Amino acid sequence: MKNRARVLDSTPIFDAVATEDTVTQLRASIRKVLSALDQVGSPLAALVRAALLRDDDYATAGKPPCDWDDRAAREALVDALVNDALASLSALEGHEVPVSATAAVELLALVAGQDVEVGDDGVFRIVRKVAKDRVISTVDPEARHGHKSRNRHFDGYKAHLSIDPDSELIDEVVATPANTPDRDAASDLLAPLAEEGDKPEVLGDSAYADGATRDTLEAKGFTVTAKCPPVRNATGLFTKDRFDVDLETQTVTCPAGQRVTINPTRDGGGRASFKVHCRACPMRQACTKSRAGRTITVHPHETILQRARAEQKEPGWVEHYRADRPIVERKIAHFTRRPWGGRRARTRGKARVATDLDTRAGAINWARLAALGLQRDASGWVIAGA
Repeated sequence: MKNRARVLDSTPIFDAVATEDTVTQLRASIRKVLSALDQVGSPLAALVRAALLRDDDYATAGKPPCDWDDRAAREALVDALVNDALASLSALEGHEVPVSATAAVELLALVAGQDVEVGDDGVFRIVRKVAKDRVISTVDPEARHGHKSRNRHFDGYKAHLSIDPDSELIDEVVATPANTPDRDAASDLLAPLAEEGDKPEVLGDSAYADGATRDTLEAKGFTVTAKCPPVRNATGLFTKDRFDVDLETQTVTCPAGQRVTINPTRDGGGRASFKVHCRACPMRQACTKSRAGRTITVHPHETILQRARAEQKEPGWVEHYRADRPIVERKIAHFTRRPWGGRRARTRGKARVATDLDTRAGAINWARLAALGLQRDASGWVIAGA
């Protein structure tokens, strides 16, 4: 019997270590390299120490002494640490680094450049912007900054879950760094089913509703039911859905009845410009504030998105979505209860976090199977009354 559906969602797993600032990371990364080289008795450790410029043996953990209230002193320390990091990497260049120290050297190279930039005066300073894939801790280099909403941020990992809405069993759980979009984990969550040739319906929130994700999953044989976010216009003027995008004729018709051709773009989508028609249009004030007139962007997966938005307007779609989608929310609430570990990671590193999540999911499934009436008879394990 084929599975009817799978419901996908994710939840934060907070890191088991403290988030480190730039100064702490720079010094800790140099210390890690020296420690890794010392542990295998590599002569490269002496080369690195000879290249260091600061009066610091990097033997102890923590921040170096500094007048933290003095901006000039803080900047001087950052510059010195970055130069020591770069000097360490230069000393190792061209040498065969022991395998056991490779990860530490790679971490140093990453930390040395992620938060700083050199000014016109040749001094390295901390930049205000945040690197896209910033390492947040040298103790757990795989953890990342993440967010579940615009105002809800966290550090660590994400647990992505696939739930069978009929049995309410956890079908699959995948661990990723916290900055991984939910859609990027969808294929891994569904991979076991795809290998078995089982292609149930996939339900998810708007995180799985983009055109590329739908295209990828539908190409693998899955049916995607995910809520497309409404079409918005930040200016408060006409939204895109007021325009008739006809992909068969490759034209777009505006609310005033003017029709223009879609010009293809490199990403596989297109653009339709109403520049000529906007000049004397009586509806211009309600449509655009741009001097160049209104332009409509056609998404590379416009066909898929148009179909999805049309489907979710049907009463049956809404009823079905509301019936099955909330099940994953309840399961996540169960998954993150304290008896099962809560939201705090109990280990470090993605592989160990993943193992812990798998163990938790297994325990929860056994509890659920017991509630369903799982028992053993002469034929094996069966669900009573099934």
